[in-house]
Amino acid sequence: MKRGDAMKKGMEIGQTASISFEVTSDMFAQFEGNVVHKAYSTVSMVYHMEWVSRKIILPYLENHEEGIGGAVQVKHIAPTTVGTWVHVKATLIDMKDNVIVTKTEAWTEKGIIGKGEVKQVILPKEQILKRLEASINN
Repeated sequence: MKRGDAMKKGMEIGQTASISFEVTSDMFAQFEGNVVHKAYSTVSMVYHMEWVSRKIILPYLENHEEGIGGAVQVKHIAPTTVGTWVHVKATLIDMKDNVIVTKTEAWTEKGIIGKGEVKQVILPKEQILKRLEASINN
């Protein structure tokens, strides 16, 4: 799928989206229900970076399209505790055909806590379903 063949027009390099939230205990670093650190986890940071990056593509998806994750790079820089407000911003930095790349940053009142990059691929929903079905049958 080429960019010209899909998605609504208007998405441009430099577009941004942002979210803000308060760190809760369900965002703590934990494995199998056991809390390792009472701090905002890297897993939660990745989730929020993917979410804010998705917000950039949502207005441009056609009804028959969906975005799927292609890659995430993240650097978790500083710890963040419960009750702290976190802000995450994504900036569109690259678009090639159906591949969208955003630069992400997460910060609190004390400064940057994480940086990353998220790659999303825009595909027809039908193609995604076929790939999922093929993975079940293998």
